[in-house]
Amino acid sequence: MTETNLDTTDDVEELGPVDWIVVEFPGSRFKGEIVPELQDLVERGIVRVLDLLIMRKDADGSLEAFELSDLDDTEVGALRTYETDLAMLLSEDDVTAVAAAVEPGSTAAVLVWENTWAAPFGSAVRRAGGQLVASGRIPVQALLAVIEEDDEELAKDGA
Repeated sequence: MTETNLDTTDDVEELGPVDWIVVEFPGSRFKGEIVPELQDLVERGIVRVLDLLIMRKDADGSLEAFELSDLDDTEVGALRTYETDLAMLLSEDDVTAVAAAVEPGSTAAVLVWENTWAAPFGSAVRRAGGQLVASGRIPVQALLAVIEEDDEELAKDGA
């Protein structure tokens, strides 16, 4: 990890859960269509963007990684307004590991964010002496598969 703007103990004590994702876009250009949705989440105080990196992996496997300052407004749009607030958490090793998952000929966005909506609860847990011992996420595809299976079962039972 590199530099961060989360320097004080108070900031850490009030920090919500931090998540990251890698979203791959086939083709060689990230056009920024997701920016308005992310900006809306930030403006409503639901998330705080801690780091954002765009990477392009050529067909031959060579990689280019870009911070917001490296991209033009058509690619990042309004996210540039948050650039000074970014914690710059991703290290070179992180980028290398993520790049292995990205298909050649694709562009990917790596996003690290704090779930600010959960910060008060997390802070209360820490003040009470609690600590997170397990966490998980159920992929949307898994939920959709269960719903589809339930629908098929209902259709069989109703037939």
